[in-house]
Amino acid sequence: MQLAVQADPAEVGRARRWVRSRLQGQGVELDAPLAETLVLVVSELVTNAVVHTGCPAVLRLSMPMCCPGVDPEGPSADVSVRVEVADASRTAPAPRHAAGDATNGRGLELVEMLCDRWGWYPDGSGKRVWCEIGPAPTGDRQAEQAPAAGVYAR
Repeated sequence: MQLAVQADPAEVGRARRWVRSRLQGQGVELDAPLAETLVLVVSELVTNAVVHTGCPAVLRLSMPMCCPGVDPEGPSADVSVRVEVADASRTAPAPRHAAGDATNGRGLELVEMLCDRWGWYPDGSGKRVWCEIGPAPTGDRQAEQAPAAGVYAR
């Protein structure tokens, strides 16, 4: 599932609403911890793309389809939920450590705290920032997810 996001800070709210509707479509309760975490992570990554690059972006959400035997409150034990935001800037995301009274600068710190893994890699003429909630990938799968950049895991 993907959503094109324009280079406008108002698009962040639209991205949050889109994720909520996708989650509801999968039978995930919006007050479930997974839903709240995904909405926050999407908000932070889309904000970074829109504010720091000034370019349109594409938001992608990959999650297991709900079906018999899959817990509607979250992914099953052997699958990950993945968020990706691709933009036209090749500038690497730079986590900052905001001062206690700062009103911004905590986005990637939140992503790092809330997700099991996150990273970025060059993608065409821009980059792709991704994060996952779920079990750690093994072997070739991890290399495929972040071909030329660091993978950050808790």
